[in-house]
Amino acid sequence: MALYTIADLHLSAGVQKPMDIFGGKWQGYMEKIQKNWRAVIQPEDTVVIGGDISWGINLQQSLPDFRILSDLPGKKIIGKGNHDLWWCTVKKMKRFFEENQIKNIDFLFNNCFIYDNIGICGTRGWFYEEDFKESHDEKIFRRELLRLEHSFQAAQAQGAEEIYCFLHYPPVFTSFRCGEIIDLMHRYQVEQCIYGHLHSDSLRYAVTGIHEGINFRLVSGDYIDFMPVLLKK
Repeated sequence: MALYTIADLHLSAGVQKPMDIFGGKWQGYMEKIQKNWRAVIQPEDTVVIGGDISWGINLQQSLPDFRILSDLPGKKIIGKGNHDLWWCTVKKMKRFFEENQIKNIDFLFNNCFIYDNIGICGTRGWFYEEDFKESHDEKIFRRELLRLEHSFQAAQAQGAEEIYCFLHYPPVFTSFRCGEIIDLMHRYQVEQCIYGHLHSDSLRYAVTGIHEGINFRLVSGDYIDFMPVLLKK
């Protein structure tokens, strides 16, 4: 039994929007995802997927991608990314999965999962700027911050001894720091922060390793060449 993670799969089995056009590590990426996954993930393992899962714009369009994930070994816990336009209410998503016999995928949203003694927590996050350009952006950010705290609180209530925070957007770059998210992680003694979203040129701004006492890990698919990252065995 082991805990793995990966983000930014950008599956496109149901729509004509493959990422192969970007070349490099994206060439043949959907085949690579499945090959690498089967090479390391066992049926008893858990994989946390940090958003940008499918290019489908609704659940029906994304169903072929969900079937790909469902057919892969292990339990999957998925969070929301900025391109996951199919994401709706958890109630609707769970009902859709039940109707389509998808039984090994669950949602990280205003909640927490326990793996061994670890609280698996998280939310999508949001682009952070010193002064938000629009009040709409600030409202979204405040909502994401509240969801993250709800997730941390759920971990504490379930007796988690460690907390791993899974975000889609990075809370820190080389050029900025989202103080409110980092302060919240400190308050709940988060051990690791795992995030995605960054690709290509933006990878040079990534912060990885120990920073302010938290181990930051970037796991966007092309950054890790679509090989799931082991977090705990």
